[in-house]
Amino acid sequence: MADEAMLENRTFDEIAIGDSASLSRTLGQRDIQLFALASGDVNPAHLDPDFAASDMFHRVIAHGLWGGGLISAVLGTQLPGPGTIYLDQSLRFLRPVGLGDTITARVTVKEKKPDHRIVILDCRCTNQKGEEVIAGDAVVKAPVEKVRRPAVALPDILLSDHDGYHRLLKAAQGGDPIPTAIAHPCSAAAIIAVVEAVEAGLIAPILVGPAPRIRSAAQEAGADISALRIVPAPHSHAAAAQAVALIRSGEARLLMKGSLHTDELMGAVVARETGLRTERRVSHAYLMDVPGHPAPLVITDAAINIAPGLEEKADIIRNAIDLAHVIGIECPRIAILSAVETINPSIASTLDAAALCKMADRGQIAGGLLDGPLAFDNAISEAAAREKGIVSPVAGKAEILVVPNLEAGNMLAKQLTFLGGADAAGIVLGARVPIILTSRADSLRTRLASCAVATLLARAGTRAAPGLPA
Repeated sequence: MADEAMLENRTFDEIAIGDSASLSRTLGQRDIQLFALASGDVNPAHLDPDFAASDMFHRVIAHGLWGGGLISAVLGTQLPGPGTIYLDQSLRFLRPVGLGDTITARVTVKEKKPDHRIVILDCRCTNQKGEEVIAGDAVVKAPVEKVRRPAVALPDILLSDHDGYHRLLKAAQGGDPIPTAIAHPCSAAAIIAVVEAVEAGLIAPILVGPAPRIRSAAQEAGADISALRIVPAPHSHAAAAQAVALIRSGEARLLMKGSLHTDELMGAVVARETGLRTERRVSHAYLMDVPGHPAPLVITDAAINIAPGLEEKADIIRNAIDLAHVIGIECPRIAILSAVETINPSIASTLDAAALCKMADRGQIAGGLLDGPLAFDNAISEAAAREKGIVSPVAGKAEILVVPNLEAGNMLAKQLTFLGGADAAGIVLGARVPIILTSRADSLRTRLASCAVATLLARAGTRAAPGLPA
């Protein structure tokens, strides 16, 4: 192992007055978040930029003991190093430490007491301007035995601050709530989803279903729905049809699934004479914020089209492109996924990928950059794409992932959610209005994010949700 990965202490006998050691670290948002997680100190001066802007320093600052931790690190790893026993520490906080500041912690031996191997060290932290930010003294008991051993490898830590979710919710708030038909909200979970979206200012709900069951569900949920409109319908099939009728009449501009089965709701949506069909194939998209990934990912289709053919995939892509435009991606990069990144006649999805890319070249699919087939790794990892020698404006940078079938999409989305900690918003596109599909397993963030995406689509009036004709 290289020397820089080794820790070596200085015993009491090796230490001399005037000896010193130091380390430097630049403060980032991740440092503040990790310190808050470890300490439980969630003072908004450290974590809330809006609050910090109005506080005395007018910016986010580090916890004071973050700098103190740097001093501790020097004492524990360098001088005296492993085997040191920390006895006392005084600290004076002279200046705030802000994001981007580079802090150097230096300790200098100023006194030794042989009776108990006591060492007193002067401790100073300075910023990149040479200004002192922390000063004090440390009292330690120095080791007597020499130690030289490899530094322990620290674990990788993946932080999820849900920034994508907060940005999405903020973008959807502020306008008028969108009138929304809720089909058969006859469970506590369905009522809670509605109430949460109302409290967030996203929707103005119309509850469609058996009124006694709706009120019973609200009572179970502890929710007051006395101010909400209820449109009676005897059962779930009738509720789906009535909710769709409210859309067709113009009374509602969004459709939201309650506690009925998805196929019941979608059956009413795709009914030829009374449904919400457009010239587009109806498809589903997950908008996902994956911790550690720099951009949102759209995964499609993971809930509606079981085994789409070439033309269905073309519409799935068109719908996803419209969604990407609404959330601010002007020219989305679209990866057509398969198990491999080369065309193989034995794998149908690779042939579809090639055809879809040629359709884009000919202008049949517009508004984004397509490439495929691409395996998942070289679609989202530039390193993986380089390793395979793939030169493409999409490879490693994909923002829309088009899966070969529903099974692949559903498993991918749920793996990212349940194993990767991703936030997800689900939306049905291609009908006359956006359709919000929620389930009992969805988190609060997923329910609200889904409503937020639908609200943005309804306001934008895209071809993925083109609205009813006048």
